[in-house]
Amino acid sequence: KPFSNVFEYGTPISGTMQDFVNAGNLPIRNFRDGVFDAEGLDPRNVHNEVELKREGCYACPLRCKKLVTIDDKWDYDSTYGGPEYETLGAFGSNCGINDFEVVTKAHEICNKNSIDTISAGVTIGFAMECFENGLLTEKDTDGIKLEFGNADAMLETLEKISKREGFGDLLAEGTKRVAESLGKKAEEYAMQVKGQEIPMHEPRLKQALGVGYAVSPTGADHMHNLHDTALTNKANVKTLHPLGILEPLHLDDLGPLKMRALMYHMNKRMMENCLVICFFVPWNLYYLNEIVRAGTGINSTSWELMKLGERVTTMARIFNLREGFTKEDDMLPDRFFHPTTSGVLNKTSIHQEKFEKAREIYYQMMGWDENGIPTEIKLGELDIQWAAKYLP
Repeated sequence: KPFSNVFEYGTPISGTMQDFVNAGNLPIRNFRDGVFDAEGLDPRNVHNEVELKREGCYACPLRCKKLVTIDDKWDYDSTYGGPEYETLGAFGSNCGINDFEVVTKAHEICNKNSIDTISAGVTIGFAMECFENGLLTEKDTDGIKLEFGNADAMLETLEKISKREGFGDLLAEGTKRVAESLGKKAEEYAMQVKGQEIPMHEPRLKQALGVGYAVSPTGADHMHNLHDTALTNKANVKTLHPLGILEPLHLDDLGPLKMRALMYHMNKRMMENCLVICFFVPWNLYYLNEIVRAGTGINSTSWELMKLGERVTTMARIFNLREGFTKEDDMLPDRFFHPTTSGVLNKTSIHQEKFEKAREIYYQMMGWDENGIPTEIKLGELDIQWAAKYLP
């Protein structure tokens, strides 16, 4: 029963897609705007128009892969499944498109060609804003009128990306490299961190998530991250009691308690990645210990598991430092330090000084110095002193 909505409709589970717009969570037109009619993107609303079936791992209560049958307008292969929340946002509202079937076709193109739907959708949304502001013209886009809301243009561009054909060869490099290539004002429209595109969760709403986007070793990531909305009521916070998070915290709180929650949650997610655990099942530390004991025979403790996650996070940090990343790369696009043009967040943004202070607190809690470099004391505690030779 707790997973019935995911089982039936997929990952837009805590409300309709329009609810996400109204809350300020769903990105609109390259994270710029705040008002959008998302009813046509919601799987609940199109359930009678498209056929939704389920296929997934045996005995899984979620079975998150959906098989979708859509209109014959496109040659569509349902083997590649149907779109989940991130895809609906990336190719839908982020590109100004309100059509479940269009997004389903985009989803198929990506899965068929092993393309990440978040990166592809955000890159196209970025290109649409560049086109709107004259940084790209139809001459650049192979004659495609790449405007927000133009579904045919979005799909044609995505096909070109998948084949690295014409204009698509440039976009296939991703938002960061395209922005660097275009120069001018393009980097203002590039929604990425460390070269990875921002997922479909608005950091002006979930502000600790924004800090998590910035400090993540892989660039902006919503999975090994803390979603602030999970900390706003006592029922949700209860699942985090074993991590020392006892009381609800405000969405825009970026103080020490919120940073502690971010640090512990990110480390826990890193540990769960090592265990190949599904994030949609709310495993607590007791059950994770039982799984490790049953699978390995090792009599693990919660402390050891959490230290495993911290060790992974710190080693990933050291890897990035060795490759030339610095504290300056732990930064969000400037757009998020300003409100959206409309909607519920049109008077809300991340305060940059507050963000930078929160980043400093996170570094300190991780045992890193003011530049985000792990200290030798922390390496000793984690028993990875050998990694010191890779520090700058």
